[in-house]
Amino acid sequence: LALDDKFRDSLPWETDGSFKTLFRVGPIWERYIKVESYTGIISSDWNQCLAPCGPFDPLIDTYPELTADLTAVFREYTGNKISLGTANTRIRQLLPGPISLQQMDAYLDASFRTYKGVPELIDWCAEHKILFMINTTGLTGYFQRVFAKKLLPGIPVLSANGMVRYPSLATDPPQIFDLDEIQDKGRNTARALESFDISKNKVVIIGDSGGDGPHFLWGKHNNAYLIGSMAKQSLTNYCEKKGIGIDLFFGTTYSNGRQRSDEEEMGVDFRELISVVEGLFA
Repeated sequence: LALDDKFRDSLPWETDGSFKTLFRVGPIWERYIKVESYTGIISSDWNQCLAPCGPFDPLIDTYPELTADLTAVFREYTGNKISLGTANTRIRQLLPGPISLQQMDAYLDASFRTYKGVPELIDWCAEHKILFMINTTGLTGYFQRVFAKKLLPGIPVLSANGMVRYPSLATDPPQIFDLDEIQDKGRNTARALESFDISKNKVVIIGDSGGDGPHFLWGKHNNAYLIGSMAKQSLTNYCEKKGIGIDLFFGTTYSNGRQRSDEEEMGVDFRELISVVEGLFA
C-alpha cells in the first residue's frame, strides 16, 4: 500500500508512504490507498522456524508455574495429536488471567530474538516486491507489540492466533487474518493471493513442524515451493504420510529424536534464502 501524497502529509503520525510504517485502514480511507503489486509471496511460520521461541512463550514467561502444562499442550499440537482449537481451549482454561500489553512488552524486552538474517530477508522481499506474510499459531498481540516496538520490518499481512489481541494500532499490518484452526494457514495464504492478485505459481511456504503439515498439504495441491526450516521429525512424518515432497531443507534438520540445538540454529543465516527466492521468482 502507498499513500496519496496530500493525505500522507496530513496524518498525525509519521509514515513514509510504504510498508515501512503501517496502519489499519477502513472503508473511509480506501480512496487514499493504492494497492501495491507483488511478484510472489512467502508465507512462513514464525516459531522455531524464523525465530527460536515458541508460540506460548509469552504465556510461560508471565505464568512460569504453568510451564509444564503449556509445553505439553504445545507438543501435542505440533505433533498433530490435538487441533489448534483444542489447544487454545486448554490454554484458556489454564491461564489465571489475560496477558496485558505491559506484560507482553516486558517479555519482548527481555527475550525477543530472530534467527540471523530474518529482518534482512523481510526487508529484501519488500524491496523486490515479494509479499512476506507471517502465518503462525503465534499470538496476534505478540506481533502487534513487535511491530509497535519496531523489532521487525513491517509486513503487509499477518495470519495469527487471536487468543491474545490488543486494540488496533497504527503499526499493525494492514491485513490481519485470524488463525483459529491450523487449516486456516492455507486458507489465509489463499486470501492473501486473492487480495493482492498474486499468481498461484509464485508461492513459497516455510514451516518447521507437524503443525505446518496442513499448510504444506495445501501447498502441494497448489504447486507451492515448500521449505522445511529447522525441520522437526513431526513435519517429515506428516509429509511422508501425505505424500508431500519438501523441496528444500534449510538450517538444522532434526530426526530420530535429536534434541534442538540453539547454538546451531542461531548460526544459520536466512539471507542465504535470498538466492533461492530470486531463482524461483525470476
